[in-house]
Amino acid sequence: MQLMEVAILVLTFVVLIGLGMPIAWCIGISATVTMLASIPTLPALTTVAQQTATGLDSFGLLAIPFFILAGQIMNQGGIARRLIAFARSLVGSLPGGLAHVNIIAAMLFGAIAGSAAAAASAIGGTVGKAMEKEGYSKEFAAAVNITSSTTGLIIPPSNILIVYSLASGGVSIAALFLAGYIPGLLVGFLLMVVAAIMAKRKGYTLRGSFSIREVGRTFIRALPSLLLLIIVIGGIVVGVFTATEASAAAVLYCLGLSFVYGEVRVRELPQIFLSAIGTTSIVMILIATSISMSWIMAFENIPQDITTFLLATSDNPFVIMIIINLILLFVGVFMDMTPAVLIFTPIFLPVAVQIGIDPVHFGIIMILNLCIGLCTPPVGSVLFVGVGVAGTTIQKVVRPLLPFFVAMLVALLIVTLVPGLSTWLPTQLGF
Repeated sequence: MQLMEVAILVLTFVVLIGLGMPIAWCIGISATVTMLASIPTLPALTTVAQQTATGLDSFGLLAIPFFILAGQIMNQGGIARRLIAFARSLVGSLPGGLAHVNIIAAMLFGAIAGSAAAAASAIGGTVGKAMEKEGYSKEFAAAVNITSSTTGLIIPPSNILIVYSLASGGVSIAALFLAGYIPGLLVGFLLMVVAAIMAKRKGYTLRGSFSIREVGRTFIRALPSLLLLIIVIGGIVVGVFTATEASAAAVLYCLGLSFVYGEVRVRELPQIFLSAIGTTSIVMILIATSISMSWIMAFENIPQDITTFLLATSDNPFVIMIIINLILLFVGVFMDMTPAVLIFTPIFLPVAVQIGIDPVHFGIIMILNLCIGLCTPPVGSVLFVGVGVAGTTIQKVVRPLLPFFVAMLVALLIVTLVPGLSTWLPTQLGF
């Protein structure tokens, strides 16, 4: 590893971030500048262009725009409202009931849509207003919404798990999808524990009572939406279709369901498609530029040198994983999840494999870790969506967020220490 090239890469990236440049451009420009300095014999712009094009030339990546489109359709197709009603019938009578409704609904909607930002917008926009009417503070409601929305990135189907599969060199998407269930449910449970404690301290009273009849009624209304999980995950697990084919099936199912519900009209489809195209473009340019940075880092042997350094630091797998987690927590504060996965998976996965960590388990650790960064300034996209939906400010939300951060950190520690939480389900189903 050449220290000068590493210094150029890091310094250029940090300076561009500090100037407020979009993250994709920061990555692409810093990779180009580093290439100009380290490999003067190569045409830097041509090489970067080739690497970005090569990075996007992957059949598996086709699943991402389809899942994004499915999420956009669900966001406007009445699905969120039915999931919220079902969640309310289940947990609305508990202390801090509407906070639990937000968490359960975010887990369900995020799992179906595969997008934390979509869950924060759809669920927060509805439950947040109800929480405010019943006396909950805007800041508490926003904190619950922001942190719970990230569970949809762990519970499948998840676009970021597809990105990790690409970055890892082909870890099974089906295995990653199955591995996300138990850790995702664990995060949701711990968030509910924190919400209950805070609700009791703040004196948020109970509203309504539990009714089996209401649970049954709302479940029947939400069942067509919930069936999407069975269609997508079940189809992949039993081998009916690949993840990419499953994403296309999800679009068709969501579109048909939205027309049945009467929530989407034909004249609204162009706007839905344009919105999905915009989101897909952002994700794809992040992937493309991140691939170019990964290439220059591989050329400079950065992953191999970091592997050697970490393995020389300690022979205790737990200590090494704590170091990796701390680095990823820091990275997540300043970098969006997609480029972070693409850039740091080739660096840390070899270390994890060397100390006996299963690649599927490490993928869940990495995604769960970076989910925390989505809730923190200055780059946390879910934080900005949640604050905007709640009509409050980041400064006011930070304090209520802290106990939920602790819950997510505890979940990260448990998942790191107990590999079976990630690997048991894929192993039982033969992945």
